[in-house]
Amino acid sequence: MPYELPQRPPRSTPFERIGGRDAVHRIVEEFYARIEQDPDLRAIFPADLESGIERQKLFLEQWLGGQPLYSMTVGQPMLRRRHFPFIIGADHAARWLAHMRAAMIGAGVDEATISEIMQRLEPLAAHMVNDADDVPREPLPPGM
Repeated sequence: MPYELPQRPPRSTPFERIGGRDAVHRIVEEFYARIEQDPDLRAIFPADLESGIERQKLFLEQWLGGQPLYSMTVGQPMLRRRHFPFIIGADHAARWLAHMRAAMIGAGVDEATISEIMQRLEPLAAHMVNDADDVPREPLPPGM
């Protein structure tokens, strides 16, 4: 009888470990509630947050290893380009990260998973900083 390798369960994704789509929605709702209470950070967000909330849910699900709903409905993430209309400084990125960490804690995500996610979010947030860059400030056309 030939030797068979033992079957290993597939490695779970952060999306699965936080509790899936329901957890992503709780995190995003908690995050935006915190943004609403932070006047300095709220000032760089659009007046109407609803579209951003829905897109954040789609993006975060995809980014954490869930379904690629963001790419299917919005298109390629192109996050840095999508954020050019907003003048983002290093202090904004740090506050954004702090609110996201607090939102995950508020949603009941365990500390090990929060640490893993934050290690991935920190360079992403730093990449959004554009306050000293000469970049186009007009939004991307719809469908881009």
